Amino acid sequence: MDRLASFGNDVDKPSCRGCSSYLTEPYIKCAECGPLPFLLCLQCFTKGFELKKHESDHKYEIMTSDFPVLESGWSAQEEMALLEAVMDCGFGNWQDVAYQIRTKTKEECESHYMKNFINNPLFSSTLLSLRKTKDSRFAEGAIPFKPTDDPPRPTFDSVLSRDMAGYMPARADFMEEFDNYAEWDLKDIDFVDDDSDILRALKLSVVDIYHSRLKERQRRKKVIRDHGLINLRKFQMLERCYPKEVQELYDVMRRFARVVGPIEHDKFIESHALEFDLRREIRRLKEYRKAGIKSFCSAKVYERAKRLREEERRKRTMLCDVLQYIQDGRACQQWLSKQAAIDAGITPAITTITVSATEKLDEREKELCQVVRLVPGAYLEYKQALLNECRRQGGLRLAQARALIKIDVNKTRKIYDFLIKEGYITKA
Repeated sequence: MDRLASFGNDVDKPSCRGCSSYLTEPYIKCAECGPLPFLLCLQCFTKGFELKKHESDHKYEIMTSDFPVLESGWSAQEEMALLEAVMDCGFGNWQDVAYQIRTKTKEECESHYMKNFINNPLFSSTLLSLRKTKDSRFAEGAIPFKPTDDPPRPTFDSVLSRDMAGYMPARADFMEEFDNYAEWDLKDIDFVDDDSDILRALKLSVVDIYHSRLKERQRRKKVIRDHGLINLRKFQMLERCYPKEVQELYDVMRRFARVVGPIEHDKFIESHALEFDLRREIRRLKEYRKAGIKSFCSAKVYERAKRLREEERRKRTMLCDVLQYIQDGRACQQWLSKQAAIDAGITPAITTITVSATEKLDEREKELCQVVRLVPGAYLEYKQALLNECRRQGGLRLAQARALIKIDVNKTRKIYDFLIKEGYITKA
């Protein structure tokens, strides 16, 4: 979950993954890389910076918060800084809150927070649509057996036994314990009267080590029972109730569950899930405000129109991706007829369209392939990648072209100069 940096504190500011400098708004966030946010400054973004799985043609978001949300005198960044300052300093410590924000006085912080976050009736109705935590979520955890209960006794290697990881409730043991062969170190030890002091001390040390292993075994079993980890399927069902981002956090924080109780750990995850919902709602409201929407009725119309635009864009993109490889008019007409037959529910006639890569090149392109020693298929792939990036950016620089196609830099320059000369792409 993204956090906006506090004013005047460079330690909390996010840094650019390209040049490692502190980011100033606006900056770029990759919409496809995760779970950790991949952030770039505008300079590295325009250079087409790539790192590991991040590529320069990924979808991206422009991160900025320099616009009002609730009041004209408070920007979105100041709203986030106020909430984080109240969470850090505590409710009522307005002097410390104002010192952390740096741009508002303590009277302004107190009046704005009380007006918009405490006494605002919208927050208790439909504005944020806060999800109420169901008590049944906690009731679905591990159910302890009472002394009078008859616990299940799954047979060896049955489905229930595998689901319970070999746990035997009647004995409160696992079929294979932690450090299962710890007793082997004691099986040959025998205390006799004629043992020397050193030998006796050595045997006692081995017994102490064995006791520490038993304590660790009991501690692990207690963690498993307290957190309801014996029934793995039920535990996984509870985990799937959260959004994908919270599930990733759940997986990362699971290792720390051993140091806190089960209720405290669940409250910690629930608080982050609630924070995720709040931040998602704030981003949605920012989008509405940026689009000039001032009522929830207009927001419904906006969302419906947005979905229609996305569907139309996907259809156009799919058609363009297919047609850009087809230069023969007859082959294009056959493909369109086939798609029309599919849409009408009719099985289209199977036609074979075979166009070699060499036939798609003109004479100048064939000569270029001979000069730079590229096969026609590879040249067409490089050409299409540069054309797509040029259309997306409104122009293309040589550095961006070298970042897109990973071949010899001299070959890239010749291809880039040829496409500029022929008018396929334009310089940025």
